[in-house]
Amino acid sequence: MGEDVIVRPATVGDADGLAAIYGHHCLHGFGTFEEVPPSADNMVGRLKAVQDRGLPYLVAETDGAVAGFAFAGPFRPRAAYRYTVEDSVYIAPDRQGQGVGRALLTEVIAACEALGLRQMVAVIGDSGNAGSIALHRSLGFTHQGVGKEFGYKLGRWVDIVWMQRSLNGGGSREPDAQGLDLRGG
Repeated sequence: MGEDVIVRPATVGDADGLAAIYGHHCLHGFGTFEEVPPSADNMVGRLKAVQDRGLPYLVAETDGAVAGFAFAGPFRPRAAYRYTVEDSVYIAPDRQGQGVGRALLTEVIAACEALGLRQMVAVIGDSGNAGSIALHRSLGFTHQGVGKEFGYKLGRWVDIVWMQRSLNGGGSREPDAQGLDLRGG
C-alpha cells in the first residue's frame, strides 16, 4: 500500500462510511447475502451490538476516509459456542487488493486472541471470491467445506465457503477464559 492505513476501533462517526461500503457489497457483491443496504443508523446499531459484547469492530482509514471495516461477532447464540466467533471483512471497492483487508483482519484476530477465544470462522459468500479466500488462507485459516447454492442473489445461486482458524491453541486444552456472554440466545 502506498498510503498510510490507520486501523482503529470504529465509532458512531464512521456510520456513513460503513453504510456506503456495506451498501455497495449488498447491491453488487456476494460477500453478504443481504440485498437491501442498511442505513447509517442501522449500521450504528450493528456496531454497538458488537462492541457491547467487548468484541472488535475496526475500521481502516486512509486519507481521513473509511477504506474498509472488519469485526468479529458471535458464531451462534448457544452457550457451547461462547469461544467461537465469526469474522466479517468489507473493503471499499477502490481499496480492494491493497492490503486493507489484511491489516484489518490481522487486528481482529489479535483482539480475539487477547480475549481468550479459541476459534474463528469465516463464512465467505461465493466460492469464486478468490480475494477473500486468499486473505483468510494467508492468515492461517483452513478450508473446511463448501455449502453449495446456499443463497440466490443477483440472478444466480451462490455458494458459501467455510474456513476456520484456531486461536490460542484451539481445542488442545481446556478454556482459560470465560468466553463470550451469549445470554439472550
